[in-house]
Amino acid sequence: MIAKMKKSAKKCVFVGMSGGVDSSVSAALLKKDGYDVIGVFIKVWEPEGFVCTWREDRREAMRVAAVLDIPLVTLDLSKEYEREVVKYMISEYHAGRTPNPDIACNREIKFGAFYRWSRKNGADYVATGHYARIKNGRLTQSEDKNKDQTYFLWTLKSEQLKHCLFPVGDYEKGDVRKLAKKFKLPNFAKRDSQGLCFIGRLDIKKFIQRYIKPKRGKVLNEKGEVVGEHDGVWFYTIGERKHGYVIGKDIKKNILFVSNKPPQLPGDQFVRLNDVNWLSKPEKDKHYKTRIRHRGELYSCCLVREGRSWLVKFRESPVGLAPGQSLVIYEHDTCVGGGVIV
Repeated sequence: MIAKMKKSAKKCVFVGMSGGVDSSVSAALLKKDGYDVIGVFIKVWEPEGFVCTWREDRREAMRVAAVLDIPLVTLDLSKEYEREVVKYMISEYHAGRTPNPDIACNREIKFGAFYRWSRKNGADYVATGHYARIKNGRLTQSEDKNKDQTYFLWTLKSEQLKHCLFPVGDYEKGDVRKLAKKFKLPNFAKRDSQGLCFIGRLDIKKFIQRYIKPKRGKVLNEKGEVVGEHDGVWFYTIGERKHGYVIGKDIKKNILFVSNKPPQLPGDQFVRLNDVNWLSKPEKDKHYKTRIRHRGELYSCCLVREGRSWLVKFRESPVGLAPGQSLVIYEHDTCVGGGVIV
């Protein structure tokens, strides 16, 4: 831990530095703009028996901090990560739903424990390498629409947006790499990270099998004919390929239902949302766009309030709706909010 920062004329910003190019350039841009920058490497839970790159990533972050001449602090949030992200993910799979651990990581770790710790220790702002922007207090899509990450940020609160910065959101990815080289950052050529949040590459199916034992079951087509076997409905998601497209799951009987066509919601159908969070006040019957997966197609929709619940009425037929995944609402390039598909 570090002593609480003393207030100065400069605004203090704590930057979550993962060792990657985006967060490194974020720190460099903020220092260039005159902020008092503190780098923070977040140590998360390390799954036993799986390769975790956090030590290598921290060394990379330390090298970048040395070049930028900023302090780097290691914040151990491994217990929080295991409790809030890993256990959530396992329980969702066990219930037959498809969780999104990256969204849970943003909510509970980056803009949860890290955000609270930073503010408590004197940060005016918290910054990350997310491709997103904040305009007039609203979360908006990044300049690089292909890299935009607002889908993963819908759980942020409006109050938090006042204290968040996303420096690379105004740039295309190619320009961010050019900036990394211009700032002489040692990781300018490092590949983008792939895998589960901070943990990195991880075979989700093998990982989940540590907690949910495989169990052989039947795969049935739309005629009710047996077309194959599977090792547990918990390990599959709607829309996934397994003897065709998975269109349904019977959790109790451990049966997968498949089709030659991807699952598609009929027109004018409603989808119910849980755990809804609004960054802007939604308006009934207003036309919005929605995404049901990162980089997925944008579908036209409107919102309907039903008691304490919200329903999404699609004007088109979305493909591959999976219970447990996030549905995020947009008005033009502004993220209005989102919820979890029931």
